[in-house]
Amino acid sequence: MTQRMKVAVIGTGHLGQAHARIYASLPHVELVAVCDTNEAAGQAIAEKHDTRFVRDYRDLLDSVEAVSIATPTVSHHEITSTCLQSGVHVLVEKPIARTLAEADEMIALAAEKNLALQVGHIERFNPGFTLLRQQLRQPYFFEAHRLGIFTPRSLDIDVVMDLMVHELDIIASLVPSEVVKLDAVGIPILTPKIDLANARVEFANGAVANITASRVSGERMRKLRVFQPHEYYSLDYAEQQVLQCKLIPPAPGSPRPEIIAQPLMVTNREPLLAEIEAFVEAVAQRATPLVTGADGRRALVLAIDVLDKIRAHSIHAGIRLTIDN
Repeated sequence: MTQRMKVAVIGTGHLGQAHARIYASLPHVELVAVCDTNEAAGQAIAEKHDTRFVRDYRDLLDSVEAVSIATPTVSHHEITSTCLQSGVHVLVEKPIARTLAEADEMIALAAEKNLALQVGHIERFNPGFTLLRQQLRQPYFFEAHRLGIFTPRSLDIDVVMDLMVHELDIIASLVPSEVVKLDAVGIPILTPKIDLANARVEFANGAVANITASRVSGERMRKLRVFQPHEYYSLDYAEQQVLQCKLIPPAPGSPRPEIIAQPLMVTNREPLLAEIEAFVEAVAQRATPLVTGADGRRALVLAIDVLDKIRAHSIHAGIRLTIDN
């Protein structure tokens, strides 16, 4: 790039602050503004990165080429659509939108305007996951745990849209097959929305995934275990570590096969940095983003199906839930 790309961050909460920090650190990018309806919070981030604060995102659209949208999910459709209409490329945090209709409008608008629409499924950029997917040939069983300690953040959505959607996206990206069966249960614990959920997903090619997500656990855990013929892999997203367990056929004269466990070499890197650099590159090269709007939509389809199953189970069990979808 001969010129620094002009970008802005809309939403300066936990994730938006991280986006602003990374954009401000990139030599080929100029962070021209940050935006938030909370003026004190937004102004503080603007001052930290020596940039401009804007309260209304519409006021910055004529001065940027691309934006990150890190606002509550309820506003993703409106803000993304307005940005795309103005000719601005968009990286929108997950989930892509509240509804499939909203997601479809965003995807169609990006295509019509020939603009990049990337969805912030950050674990796709985790170096451990990048290495893991290179090892997989026929993954048939997945066991995923995404557990978090309760915080007052992201309470506008339930744990399915907040945490489980990461694993739904990851597993869907690894299985080239359609979902044929899905079942799920979930309960509210500390909020009116679902705080703990489990889903079992079966694919047409026989692959099965068991996914647990909680935002009220006593520990943090982000792990994925994947089984394929003669091999087992364990991915720790937080530690960016991959363990391979491999079945070795018995040597001549040996009564049984041998199992060899070994860690694979992962080059650690901040996933959000990799995600944002990939977005900037897609914008600069007019290329298809690594995580497209269609990818975000597929994860949203699965998340909505999970919520529908949880709703059905809850009605049967007489549990009161607040589900917005």
